[in-house]
Amino acid sequence: MAAYDKADIERRMHGAVDALKGDLSGLRTGRASITLLDPVTVEVYGSQMPVNQVATVSTPEPRLISVQVWDKSNVGSVDKAIRSAGLGLNPIVDGQTLRIPIPDLTEERRKELAKLAGQYAEKARVAVRNVRRDGMESLKADEKKNLLSEDERKRHETEVQKLTDSAIADIDAATAAKEKEILGK
Repeated sequence: MAAYDKADIERRMHGAVDALKGDLSGLRTGRASITLLDPVTVEVYGSQMPVNQVATVSTPEPRLISVQVWDKSNVGSVDKAIRSAGLGLNPIVDGQTLRIPIPDLTEERRKELAKLAGQYAEKARVAVRNVRRDGMESLKADEKKNLLSEDERKRHETEVQKLTDSAIADIDAATAAKEKEILGK
């Protein structure tokens, strides 16, 4: 059996693209989004938990996130976790609900976020290229072991390159859309 596995290569490249989309969704664009609080973990019941496992997160208005904490005793912990998450958000406590106004982004902050989006994209491109390299190396190894003919190896290398090009195009499209969302209202 050949070591070359197209489905595995495809899965790993899609994984890099999905990871990028997750990273990008956490970047603030000046609009309220429930994914904004995804990186925030709260210490409750002696362990760290994501905010969405201790509260209902919603966006009732374009510039407001509402966090309805289920257990009254956790309101303080959730407030503290959001404030110390480095997102520049200041919740307003109202009973068991935290109202989080989303401030306008300064031009400088927008540029920083766009640059960060670019860094995330480059990290994803490198991951895709590494998968491509692994695929190409396994094809060459298979040819050396006489598991593949030279023609088969070349055909598979073309497939791997097409997968790579497609994944890079997905990365570029997702990044361009996010940068546009960050920079232009």
